[in-house]
Amino acid sequence: MQKLISIFKIPELTRKIMITLLFLSIYRIGYYVPVPFIDQEKLADKMSASQGGAFGQVLGFVSMFSGGNLTQASIIALGIMPYISSSIIFQLLASFYPPLEKLQKEGESGRKKINEYTRYATVPICMIQAVFVVRNLVRPDPEGMGLAMAGFNEGFAFYFYSITAVLTMTAGTLFLMWLGEQIDEYGIGNGISLIIMAGIVGRIPAATTTMLIDRSKEPYHLFNVIPLPHLKESLFNLGGGASAHDIGFEKFLVLIFLFVAVVVAVIAMTKAQRRIPTQSAKHVRGRRVYGGTRNYLPLKVNQAGVMPVIFASSLLLLPAFLFRVLAQSGYGWANTILGAFDRQGWAYLMMYIALIYFFCYFWTAITFNPKEMANNLKDHGSFIPGYRLGKSTADYLEKVLMRITYVGAAFLAIVAIIPNVLTNEMSVDWQIASFYGGTGLLIVISVALDLVQKINSHLVMRNYPGLTED
Repeated sequence: MQKLISIFKIPELTRKIMITLLFLSIYRIGYYVPVPFIDQEKLADKMSASQGGAFGQVLGFVSMFSGGNLTQASIIALGIMPYISSSIIFQLLASFYPPLEKLQKEGESGRKKINEYTRYATVPICMIQAVFVVRNLVRPDPEGMGLAMAGFNEGFAFYFYSITAVLTMTAGTLFLMWLGEQIDEYGIGNGISLIIMAGIVGRIPAATTTMLIDRSKEPYHLFNVIPLPHLKESLFNLGGGASAHDIGFEKFLVLIFLFVAVVVAVIAMTKAQRRIPTQSAKHVRGRRVYGGTRNYLPLKVNQAGVMPVIFASSLLLLPAFLFRVLAQSGYGWANTILGAFDRQGWAYLMMYIALIYFFCYFWTAITFNPKEMANNLKDHGSFIPGYRLGKSTADYLEKVLMRITYVGAAFLAIVAIIPNVLTNEMSVDWQIASFYGGTGLLIVISVALDLVQKINSHLVMRNYPGLTED
């Protein structure tokens, strides 16, 4: 408690935390502001009917990773996903397109220019995605969901409304992008990551309610609190037992075990390091000998953090939406390909794991340069025992990095597919599985640890004990 109080003894840190909370509160308000001219009651009925189906799960999956709210067609329905997609495109281009590669090597000024291009590219990406979403919302059955309100479902009003909805969703995403940048500049933590985390945390109460409350009885009962003769039935039918996706007591124990295991594993993997011993060269000045001290170079096992999971998920969602729209337009071949992107299918899981590995290695390659690290060691008069300075040291660092990245990518892939395995093999509702043993939990813990680390740096810099210190 004393450590938490010390946070608010630093005016600058207090101001940063309050600004961050203010911007996240604004985000949560926009989360519930609907796009005009949509029949919200009809939308709620359709979402309730499709919640257990593949389409409802896809919407929930998109919303979880983007920080948006597609299930209620809010003004920030697309979330931050278009900006993430734009970031992926430019990071990929910067690895082989010479002008962008040159900009990336210019340091801070080059990164600012690439970020500017990323923001510009977000606009057309957002508008394209918004067109697909609005088209699916307003077009009549069976081509769409037919949710346009009476008077806006035909003629000039229909096209005017559709254009307005597309522009509204685009403006909502750009506003979220601006909020994230304001958090980066004036708040604390990574703004985009905090927005995604806030969207996930905001869904945890709904997932918990689904798991614990029996909605088949009136009034609802927490843990199925019913007369004593039915106590045994209640314990083994937590959630009601009315559906194949209800949670039994044994499944509840599995979820609790996975929740604890994932939390411990994520913390351990985030903190895990491969420490490479280094030694500084000795040099004599007068009668004194300097240097010769031993130290170590820490390489994080999970160098890429949670970004590969977010990138892989967002990349797989784009073709899924495209083929879904084509299938609804009557293209049979698109419906066949769409089956490969079914997020519960094994084909999807294999592509998901492959992309996680790809982005782990790609992200590590653009954030850690073995040659540059070897040159830095050389400039500071340090070396790795047993390896020559220069190319030999760089090759050794690259070999070690490739090995530990493989382990980090395997961990991310295992955590990412846990919800799919629980849903397929144990018939656990995906909304519950995704929060109590999967990627949602991974993102929340990773972002929370990063936030604690940034708060720690402020405390230690002002001679206060850190939150993680004994």
